[in-house]
Amino acid sequence: MKAVSECYPCLCRLVHQAAGLATDDEELKAEATREGLKVVDENFSADVTTIAIATEIHRIVKEITANPDPYRRVKDEEIRISRELISEVSPAYPQDFKGYLALSALGNVIDFFRDFDTIRGDMRRKVEFFLDDSDKFERKLEKATNVLFLADNSGEVFFDLPLVKWMARSARVSYVVKESPVQDDTTLDDLRIAGVEGELGRVITTGTATPGVLLHLASDEFKREFAAADLILAKGMGYYEALSELPGDDRLLYCLMAKCQPVADSLGVPLNGYVAMLR
Repeated sequence: MKAVSECYPCLCRLVHQAAGLATDDEELKAEATREGLKVVDENFSADVTTIAIATEIHRIVKEITANPDPYRRVKDEEIRISRELISEVSPAYPQDFKGYLALSALGNVIDFFRDFDTIRGDMRRKVEFFLDDSDKFERKLEKATNVLFLADNSGEVFFDLPLVKWMARSARVSYVVKESPVQDDTTLDDLRIAGVEGELGRVITTGTATPGVLLHLASDEFKREFAAADLILAKGMGYYEALSELPGDDRLLYCLMAKCQPVADSLGVPLNGYVAMLR
C-alpha cells in the first residue's frame, strides 16, 4: 500500500512522538524532531510506502538520541495491560480456529497512537470480521506443514498464543518478531519480559528494525522462511502496508484492525473494522 495524502500528517505525528519518547533532553528532542521531519519532507511520495519512511524516521531518532528502544515504557505498559485483560476477554471466544483468530485480532486493538482507556474499551467489544476469509485459511491449514506467524505489537502475544498453539497441533509454526526495537513491535526481549518465550515454540526474527517488513532489508533466513512457508498469518497494519505491494499468491492472511482511514479505505471496510483477508 503506497502512501496517500492523509499519511503525511500521521508521519509527522510519528516524528514528534518518537522524539518525545526517546529523550527528555530538549536540545536532542528538537534535533531529532527537526531531522525526522526532514525525512518526511524529503521522502514523502505516492510512490513509496509509509513503512519505508517510518523506518528511516526511527533510525534517525534512535541515532540522534542514542536511545535504542524509545518505546520501552510504552511496550511495558502494553504488556501489563494485555496480561491483565486476556483472562477477562478470552472466555467470550470459542476454543477453535475461528475463535482464536478473532481473539488474536482483538489484540490488534493495541496501538502506540491510541490511549489505554480506548484500548481497554475496544477490547471489551466482540470481534466481528468485515472481511472474513478464515474458513478458506482454515481449510488450507489442514494441508499445511510450515506456517509463519508475523507478530505485531508487544502486548499482542498474549492474544496470539492460543492461536499459535492451536495451529502447532498440525503444523510447524514459527512466530516471527523483530530483530531489534522499532516502535512498539515485538522483539525477543519483549517475549522474555512478557514471560512467554518458552510457550511459543519456534521463534525467529525478520532480521530488521522496520515496522512491518521491507524484504530487501530482511535477513536471508527470514527471506528463505517467507518463500518456503505454506501459509503466512500477518498481524497488523504494518505488514499489510508493506506486503500488499507484493503479488498475491493465496497463502497470506492479513489479520488486523483498520485503525486509520487510508488503510480502511484500501481494504474497503469501516474505520476500526476487523479484517481476516486471504491474498
